[in-house]
Amino acid sequence: MKLAVFATLLAAASAFSIKADLGKAACAGAVVFGVATTPAFAADVDAGETVFNANCAACHAGGQNVIMPEKTLEKEALESYLSGGRNEKAVINQVTNGKNAMPAFGGRLSDEDIANVAAYVISSSESGWE
Repeated sequence: MKLAVFATLLAAASAFSIKADLGKAACAGAVVFGVATTPAFAADVDAGETVFNANCAACHAGGQNVIMPEKTLEKEALESYLSGGRNEKAVINQVTNGKNAMPAFGGRLSDEDIANVAAYVISSSESGWE
């Protein structure tokens, strides 16, 4: 990956003549580099709600947990029980890999769906599950 980014930066810089403004060359390289390292999508809370309702609500309706009642999706419980604390990255890890009685959804759901669910869980835990 780093080699591909370097090659792209080099190609962008060499596209300018030697007399060209080096600032433009650097800017072009920065744009290419920024695009290469930016995630392909931003999490969508509304889409996450749809995926959650279809895949997670059987055990976690209203942010609860029917298998392990103390391990809810409430703000304080996520902070206490979720490996890595209450954040989207930790939720993504839990949903992707599963843990204890929770099955892994990696391979069942797309990365985008999992990221959307994580955004929905964090948002709902912040506002209080309804």
